[in-house]
This record gives sequence, structure tokens and C-alpha cells, in this order.
Amino acid sequence: MREQWSEISENLKKMLHSGVFKVWIAPLQAQVHAGGLLLTAPNAFVASWLEGKMLPTLREAAAPVLGLAPASVDVRITFAADAVQAQANANAQGSPGQYGMQPQFSSAVRTADDSMGHDETASLAHASSVLSSAFSGLTANGGASASQQETTALTAPARVQVQGTLPISSAPAYRLATNWRYSFADFVVGPSNNMAVAAAQDVSRSSGCVRTLFMNSAPGLGKTHLAQAVGRAIAEERSGARVGYLTAEDFATRFVAALRSHDIENFKTRFRDLDVLLLEDVHFLQGKEKMQDMALAVVKNLQAKGGRVIFTSSFSPRELQRVDSQLVSHFCSGILTDIGRPNEDMRRHILERKARSFQVLLPDSVCELLACRLDGDVRQMESCLNSLIFKARLLNCGLNLDLAMEVLSQYTEISCGPDLQTIVRLVCESYGLDERQLNSRSRRKECVLGRNTVYYLARKHTELTLEEIGGKFNRRHSTVIKGITSVERELSKETSLGRQIARAVKLIERNAGMGA
Repeated sequence: MREQWSEISENLKKMLHSGVFKVWIAPLQAQVHAGGLLLTAPNAFVASWLEGKMLPTLREAAAPVLGLAPASVDVRITFAADAVQAQANANAQGSPGQYGMQPQFSSAVRTADDSMGHDETASLAHASSVLSSAFSGLTANGGASASQQETTALTAPARVQVQGTLPISSAPAYRLATNWRYSFADFVVGPSNNMAVAAAQDVSRSSGCVRTLFMNSAPGLGKTHLAQAVGRAIAEERSGARVGYLTAEDFATRFVAALRSHDIENFKTRFRDLDVLLLEDVHFLQGKEKMQDMALAVVKNLQAKGGRVIFTSSFSPRELQRVDSQLVSHFCSGILTDIGRPNEDMRRHILERKARSFQVLLPDSVCELLACRLDGDVRQMESCLNSLIFKARLLNCGLNLDLAMEVLSQYTEISCGPDLQTIVRLVCESYGLDERQLNSRSRRKECVLGRNTVYYLARKHTELTLEEIGGKFNRRHSTVIKGITSVERELSKETSLGRQIARAVKLIERNAGMGA
């Protein structure tokens, strides 16, 4: 039994982010039986989170170990006996906790269609119909129909493995459907993203017309969510489809590894055999000629055989610098979509859906307050709501306006947003610089790092264009792009410099009221 749980845990490690595994899975006690699992969480909060968020993933991780289909795996979750007894005592007394009523659990979780307003549904339907109309009658590959291409490109059997990104080994470059963290069902649709959602849904369907999609937005607005939703939908509809999902930085790392190991042909073969490629953060390829050449060869081959390619970036194709014109042409060969910031109604839906995922009822007054005050990216809203729910659990009290205002004190100034001058001042304080040094032509490490951090924060937290940001420092917008990309790359690494930048960014955002 212990060996079986070890195998299931290993599957979960491969399917989940390491932080998620450590916080939610590692503390569990497990009993494995022929038909499923009985998991004991350390407390009710963890148990409710697992029931709301992880049941499908737990079933999929256990299925191959138990020799069952995922739908047949019985997963039951309880929590520690002392917590159960305490709850039973409280219920027997019929009284609230020490600080008032606890957050209520919802009896049911509504579907995506239930929570989507009529206007959003109609808007998405209209966008989908526009896409279908625009592509009707068009064929690719010398007149081959979409269905003929689909038969050629997506019916070959695939060997799959649980792997977060494309490996450089004897294993194929396909990602198992159970790895997908997001789906269309849990994405809130509205005016700022309905075109992107319609295009993403179309590219994921066998009968869809879109074969190349480029999505761009500021950080935290849903590019990765939609890219993974496409991968999940394709894998669920066509179990034999060979889907590759990775970032441009992953692609570059694997390319360099293949060069060093003299394994380029094997590298090419793995990508050549794909039916669908989801390539994120393509702005990372700027200035990297050999990597661009390889990416271009992969994309051309995939498009030529009727495969599908989805790109994401923090910049639109026209904003990219030092990228081969042929590669940019392929970026632009399909549908280009921009994802904007959610409006207040969308923010309300996002907060409600996030609360339901925790099986918590969010009072209307609290939801309205959060939706009004938090107009940054979606990650910021989720961070604030997570903090609010956690604090309510900790204090054993309800989700009320007083508690919401207290938590919002960490986020309040985001409603008006910091201006560039505030960002410059805080960056200078954080890095021990003055504005004259930031505006100079100095290439000293701390000056370059300070300027790049300003570019990154200004792009993330203001409405300034790249040209406007660069103009403040007498720099071209291509320099701004390079600086932002440099910061994003360092933030993604577990290096001393990456951690230093992450700490500085977090401190600056907190002091400026930008949220997390």
C-alpha cells in the first residue's frame, strides 16, 4: 500500500508545480485500496481545497497505479481526527466560533456557463461565428480540406509520458493530457478577451478553421491559461494527438543541450513528429539567431503538414526586435489576438469563481469591494482573495467587509495605479541609485538592472506604451523590450540574481501599493 502511494505521489510530482505539491500533497496521509484512495488532510481547509481543486488530478495520478480508468477511481478526503472532533463539538453546541461565523461552504459549484453572463456568452458566440465565417471556404496545403489535414496530422498513435516540458532524451516530446492545469471551463470571458477565447477554442477543435494563433498581453492576464486550455481540449478530444508544450526559453535550453551532445537530428525528429506545438513567451528568442532558425524550421514543418501552432508573448509581433522576418511572418500567418485587462464585471466573475473553487461563499458586498478596488492583473486578485480566505480561516471568522478592508490595505493603491515617477523613485531607493544614474548611458551592472526593473514594472503596472517608457530614458522601445525580457528571464531562475530581483520587485510593488 505504501509503495502504491509512493508511485501515485511521484505521478503527482510530475503533474504539479513543486510548490503546489509541497503545500497540498506532501502533508497527506494515504490509505490505498483496490478501488481508490482515502486521504487524510491535516485540517479542514486543506481537505476542502483538495476536494474543490484536485479530485480530477488525484484520480488521474492514481489510475495507472491501480489499473483503473480515472473516472473509476474513488477518492475520498477527510481531515485529522482532532479537527473533526472540534467541528463536531462546535456543531453540537450550535454556536459560532470564537470570532463569529466561519466562511460558508457552497453546496454546489456552478459550471462555467452558469457563471458567465448573457452578454459574455453572446459576445463569445458572436466572436466564434465571425471566425468561422472569415475562414469558411478557405483550405490549406494546396487546397487540402481541413478534415483531410486533420486525418493526416492528428491520427497517428502517440506514446506519452508525464513530463512538464519537452525532454531531451529518448522519450517523445509529447505532453500527457493529465498535466494540463487549466481549461476553458474555468476561464472568465468578457470584452477584453472574447476574441482570444473564441480563437483558442476554434484552434482546439478538429473542425476548427484556425491553425496558427498568436496571443499577446501584459503579464497575468491569461495567456498561459488559454494556451494550456487549448492543449487540454485537444488531448481530451483526440487522445492520440501529439502535443508539445514549452516556453521559448525551454526550447532554447533543449536546443543548446542537443548541440552540446551532438543530438540535433534527434531533437529535430521529436519536434517534427508533433501535431500541435504550444510555444510560450516567444519574445525570449529576440537576438538569438540560431535558435530562431531552428524555431522557424520547426514551425514551417508543422504548418506545412497541417499541424497547429499557438504562440504567446508579452509583446505583439510588430513590437518584437531582432527577430527574423520570416519567423515574424509565421507569427502573423494566422489569428493575432490581444488580451486586455478585465473590466469590473469580469473581475467580479473571476472572484466568484475563485471563491467557489475553495467551496466558499463570497458575500456580495465583499465581492463588490474587491472587484472595485483590484483592477490589476488576475494573479493580484487571486492573491488578495487567497489572503482573505486564509485569514478568515485562521481567525475562525466570516468573510466580512472589515476583514476585506484589512486585507486590501496591502493592495489599496492599485486602484489608481503608480505612475512612472513613483516606480523610478522606489527602484532607485531599492538599488541605491539616483535618477541621474538611471538616465545616464552607464552600463554599470546596477544601473542596467535598475533601468530594466523600471521597464518591467512600468509595463506591468501602467498603461504607458513601450515607446513612452523608453522615451523617459531616451531609449528606443527595442531596448525596453530587451530589458523586460532580461528581468523575466532572471525571475524565472533560481539564481542569486533572480532571487535578488524577485525580492526587490516584491518590495517595490508592496511599497507602491501594486499588490503581489
